[in-house]
Amino acid sequence: MDISEILKKCDHTLLSQTATWDEIRAVCDDGMKYHTASVCIPASFVKQAKEYVGDTLPICTVIGFPNGYDTTKAKCFMASDAVDNGADEVDMVINIGWAKEQKWDAITEEIAAVKAACGGKLLKVIIETCLLTDEEKIVLCKCVSDSGAEYIKTSTGFSKAGATFHDVELFAAHVSPHVKIKAAGGISSLEDAEKFIELGASRLGTSRIVKLAKAME
Repeated sequence: MDISEILKKCDHTLLSQTATWDEIRAVCDDGMKYHTASVCIPASFVKQAKEYVGDTLPICTVIGFPNGYDTTKAKCFMASDAVDNGADEVDMVINIGWAKEQKWDAITEEIAAVKAACGGKLLKVIIETCLLTDEEKIVLCKCVSDSGAEYIKTSTGFSKAGATFHDVELFAAHVSPHVKIKAAGGISSLEDAEKFIELGASRLGTSRIVKLAKAME
């Protein structure tokens, strides 16, 4: 697979706590130059970034990030605020404690509420696979499928591990046909990126593929 095709599936990401506007602007420049699917950035930079890129590049941000234990009302506010500021896509983290307590209906209802707060914009649901059993992941595939969200996403990149081939395969076997898959966290090579796509991922959360593209110039 040509690197340009891989780049079109990448959410070019910078979510560091120390990120500055100069760094975010550089990520936006990269996203526009390499035609990435989006740039995924902290919510506090969304308005500035959207004004900078206009309609040339989708802006993605994260809410309930990275731990997922904000209240539903807080997550809904964060989502609507992000959209009001210009976000085209929202990546939310589920309440992982609820998953451990098997509060599946509550998780589904929360995702649906956040989806409604997105006002028609794309919603990706991070379930943080490294903290879950396969059985929990399978049930969460149903929760996301039933919620109205467009994507299920493996990881925040801020926990014990990131995306694995096994988890993407598991998602592909258990989500409804309308739900797409985003692999994120630790994707560091073109070979791995291509493998995730072959297994069913439509999006990749990574900054390293752009770095590889630069190195090839």
